[in-house]
Amino acid sequence: MRGGVGEGMKKVLITGVSKGLGRALAIEMAKLGHIIIGCSRTQNDLHLLEQHLRNISPHNHFLLNIDVSCNDSVKEMARIVVDKIGVPDIIVNNAGVINKQGKIWEIPKEEFDNVIDINIKGTTNVLRHFIPLMTPKNQGIIVNMSAIMARIGVPMASPYCSSKWAIEGLSKSVAKEMPDGMTIITLDPGIVNTQMLFSLLGDIASQFQTPEKWAKKAAPMILNLTGMDNGASLTVDDPGVLPF
Repeated sequence: MRGGVGEGMKKVLITGVSKGLGRALAIEMAKLGHIIIGCSRTQNDLHLLEQHLRNISPHNHFLLNIDVSCNDSVKEMARIVVDKIGVPDIIVNNAGVINKQGKIWEIPKEEFDNVIDINIKGTTNVLRHFIPLMTPKNQGIIVNMSAIMARIGVPMASPYCSSKWAIEGLSKSVAKEMPDGMTIITLDPGIVNTQMLFSLLGDIASQFQTPEKWAKKAAPMILNLTGMDNGASLTVDDPGVLPF
């Protein structure tokens, strides 16, 4: 994987940017000299991240309080981003939630729907409104965050696992629709000590790498993606012995 979207400063759009992997990746990309465009549902966390990014680099980073599960909101976000910053060079569909632990017949409909709305529909909304903006240049990278849990299945987390399995299928299909020069992949981050992992494993989560350590590996990996990677299911780290 060499060259990616070319040398120089990139405009990197990250959804779910205010915490966990999204926040760590945004900070690492900013340290590498790139412009961060981000969205999240949590305004206070966005404000704190904005201050942090401002201290890292002089670029005009641009963060929005947006719920990606709302198609109209993502449509408006695309309009604003193009107007204020321009078309992103890289998109990382990171926004996601995990269900409260339970067997599928114990999980309320509303809980299941929330996971599907954010993890699948949210990703699709971003693709729907941003791919047409990227295609005229015949270049750009889209990373849809997946999970090892999508590929193996984990008990008590079937809504989350099914949503990430859907992202795998969605990405492989869209890869065959993309024009030459553009790249879409799924990226399994490996096992990282996030709030989401804590909700699944409890205190065991602290045994795994921090989001900041993960981002130092993930950022250059994403920046070096090329058209040769289109449709691939990639992994940042070998998970080793799984805790599930």
